Amino acid sequence: MVLPSSYQKLLLCLAGVPTASGARSRLSAPALPRSAGPATGSDHILPAMAGSSAERQPITCICRNLAEITELIHTAFLVHRGIVNLKEWTNADGPLKDMQFGNKMAVLSGDFLLANACTGLAQLNNTKVVELISSAIGDLVQGIYYEGSHSGEDSCIADVSLASWEDQTFLSHGALLAKSCQAAMELAKHNTDAQMLAYQYGKHLSLGHKLNSDLQPFVKSSIAEPVPFSLDLAPVVFHRHIVGQEKWLQQLQQARSMGRPINYSKLWLTIKTGNGVSQAMDLCSYHGNKALEAIKRFPPSEARSALENIASAVTKI
Repeated sequence: MVLPSSYQKLLLCLAGVPTASGARSRLSAPALPRSAGPATGSDHILPAMAGSSAERQPITCICRNLAEITELIHTAFLVHRGIVNLKEWTNADGPLKDMQFGNKMAVLSGDFLLANACTGLAQLNNTKVVELISSAIGDLVQGIYYEGSHSGEDSCIADVSLASWEDQTFLSHGALLAKSCQAAMELAKHNTDAQMLAYQYGKHLSLGHKLNSDLQPFVKSSIAEPVPFSLDLAPVVFHRHIVGQEKWLQQLQQARSMGRPINYSKLWLTIKTGNGVSQAMDLCSYHGNKALEAIKRFPPSEARSALENIASAVTKI
């Protein structure tokens, strides 16, 4: 998921993007800090947006409501991710009853947030937006189920293809943002071309941000104090793909000694010195460039410049 605290700014900027040269949306998009100069023009494929200023002005409030709904959904799934697998529970983790109670609270709290989000979604009175966000919730459920079924050290021996990893990463971290961006354009009465460009922008932005996050343990830490990392991170997946399953299992065995847990410092050094990190960086840059490519199909404006700056910032290693 990408910058949940900035959903409101991002979606309002998208709704405020003009759809033809010389035409500016009168929606009040918030001003964002700029880290680059004015955006340049590109091929503008989109026709002018219809409707008077008076008709379009309320869209600002509607898109703000959409952003709040998106944040509610994101928070609900963060709470659900906090559910503990009691099969892995040990006495050192605390009383079992407390863990069971915590799981119940996580389920109920997450469901309560989702119920409120669905109520707000219905109040938008737009069936296409309801369909988009509902499908994003379904994608999140599928992605999180995959995460849960492939978690733990046992998952490190499973052979995962790069295409499968990217598909599942999009479901669990990108679908909500991508479809929220598309929904914001639908609420602002932009046409199908504009909506699909917004979808592509959100998709590549979220994937770029996830790759950036996955890279942090390998670019922000040293061998003396390596940051703890998951074996599902992008650099690890790329490393496994490069060396092959047999070599990867040998490296895992070397990182273990006398049946003890994995020595992550040793495994960190093995991955750091390979090509997995550089390939993950390249893919992060690719998704950042694809997000910029999508948003540059719109005419220049302050809103577009802000969206370009967001794409540049979240993919900067």
